[in-house]
Amino acid sequence: MTTQREIAERLGLPVHPPKVELFDVEAGTNTDPKSVVRDVDEYRLEPFGLYLRRGMPAHPKLRALQSWLLPEHDLRITRWEHHPGRADGWDYYVDVARIEPGPRWWRSEDHYLDLLVADGREAQLIDVDEFLLAVRSELLDERTAERAMRAACTALEGLARHGNRLDDWMRELGIELSWSGQSTHDPVARPSLVPPNR
Repeated sequence: MTTQREIAERLGLPVHPPKVELFDVEAGTNTDPKSVVRDVDEYRLEPFGLYLRRGMPAHPKLRALQSWLLPEHDLRITRWEHHPGRADGWDYYVDVARIEPGPRWWRSEDHYLDLLVADGREAQLIDVDEFLLAVRSELLDERTAERAMRAACTALEGLARHGNRLDDWMRELGIELSWSGQSTHDPVARPSLVPPNR
């Protein structure tokens, strides 16, 4: 399998180009940044965004992922379902991304900045080095980079204001996230963690 780093090296870039994913709600598929088409177990559309859950067959560490795409906030919020014994303590992985909704297709373009959230404990902004390299390499224009940084700062500030409780911050925004196997008002039922081998 080709990694994002290998793609960047092949193109002579210091960092990979922005990762683009496609979500075909009608066909029930998700096309990943390497153009691999994967079946989605569930899509759910809400006024504030799109939910998806898909398995990760044959992955040595991950069993499935669940994500909410929130176009108004330039965020993708993910919970990773690990095989037993693979947990590392993070509950949410938050990508800063430009998300374009459509009647059938949704599209996301990752803008490098990510947040790790240990619900009720801490939030960390990561991949700032990749973001800066992308800006220097003109993979992100100035306007896009500023929008991404604003989305990341808004997320950090919102989380901090609510004691790093993601659901409380979302509710302030009028968003009620729900996850497979969990009612909308239950706390996180199990840790969902950073994707391995980043």
